[in-house]
Amino acid sequence: MAPALPQENESSGTIPQELCVLIADDDQNIIVSGRFLLEDEGCRVLEARSPAEALAIVRKEQVDVALIDMNYNRNTTSGQEGLDLVASLRDADPDLPIVVMTAWGTIDLAIKAIKGGAADFVQKPWENARVVQQIRSHGSASRTQRRNRLLEQENEILRKQEVPHGFVCQSEKMRHIMQVVTQVAPSRAGILLLGENGTGKGVLARIIHEQSSLREGPFISVNMGGLPEGLFESEMFGHVKGAFTDAKSDRAGRFELASGGTLFLDEIANMTMGQQSRLLRLLETGEYERVGSSRTLKADVRIIAATNANLQAAVNAGNFREDLFFRLNTVTIEIPPLRERCEDIPPLARNFTASFAKKYHKRISGLDADAEKAICEHNWPGNIRELSHAIERGVLMCTDSRVRLKDLALQSRAEQDAHNIDSMSIEDVEKLLIKKALQRNDGNVSKAAEQLGMSRATFYRRLKILEL
Repeated sequence: MAPALPQENESSGTIPQELCVLIADDDQNIIVSGRFLLEDEGCRVLEARSPAEALAIVRKEQVDVALIDMNYNRNTTSGQEGLDLVASLRDADPDLPIVVMTAWGTIDLAIKAIKGGAADFVQKPWENARVVQQIRSHGSASRTQRRNRLLEQENEILRKQEVPHGFVCQSEKMRHIMQVVTQVAPSRAGILLLGENGTGKGVLARIIHEQSSLREGPFISVNMGGLPEGLFESEMFGHVKGAFTDAKSDRAGRFELASGGTLFLDEIANMTMGQQSRLLRLLETGEYERVGSSRTLKADVRIIAATNANLQAAVNAGNFREDLFFRLNTVTIEIPPLRERCEDIPPLARNFTASFAKKYHKRISGLDADAEKAICEHNWPGNIRELSHAIERGVLMCTDSRVRLKDLALQSRAEQDAHNIDSMSIEDVEKLLIKKALQRNDGNVSKAAEQLGMSRATFYRRLKILEL
């Protein structure tokens, strides 16, 4: 007997949007009734008339719930076909919840199915509300389980990437960056890496190369800011013998050396306008000539560029070509400074400690509690590069099994402020001095003004002007 068609308001709650439900039964009336019921609830319904069809669908589609009959041949009531199908579906998709349909009086068969891997059962003719509730419950659980499994796989990939590259990404910001890298690395799209000095732009460029389709090719890095104007074309495009006075033999340029691989253009913002123009021509046409040669060569490289400068501001100021900027930034990835990803500092420090201990043949197991607390509170203006240098010094100076705070010789906050003062405006320096004076004197204005050589009235005027 086929179940009744769905009635309004029979379902208790709403099925998660667009669940994909497979209905497998040899009775077309059951399939039609189930499709009407579940499509009214917003489901996508797939139909199978045999175990073979059901298995083929699950192997091809991502099904959220399977609603299957236990018998498919008219002369069979044993339920063995259903039990075998449950096992096959579980093998094909371990996360797939299976709800079996049984006739009245076959509760033993339903128990066997559940022991064999089914998630639930429903008796025919079914109650619409119960079927909807079962689909909603098992479908939600199925999606959550799949999502958690994907997250576990992603975390495992990230964990495997940390050790060989020293590129730790436990913080949310770095996890997001690695998700973007995973998406774009296989392509040949141009990538622009932004970030302060020492944030790891070069390391990330190599990771992108190693995850790309060009990973078997070379990875060539060039500091664009270090190329003199007169040698730019020779260094980048190469030259032939006799092209100029010192050209005693043919020489391949960086584009030719990187053929079939990745060319990493670091410090891209430091290029002159003339260099930018010549690079743009190559990027637009994909062609270049060696200096002194009329033979046109094809550039078969993927470009990854990097800078610590604000390129958009440079474009606005007329110091960087807008058309070159657009050529380079198909995908832009900005690496945050270390002070904005504090969760990554301890694992980075542990990686560096292990690496330098091995390098200098020392038995050091890590940092002591005070040292670890200090590195987490430090501002790290030099980012990962500064952290690496500090840990290397700590390992060298360590006379114990653990690196201590005194071994690291970290700058104090005042020393860090002094280090950064070169990049500050006069107003910012004045604000800094006034704040420090107030902190030293616990907010006592008279003492702070006296230390700064100001009268109390002048000090108050400066507080008002500087909005402190």
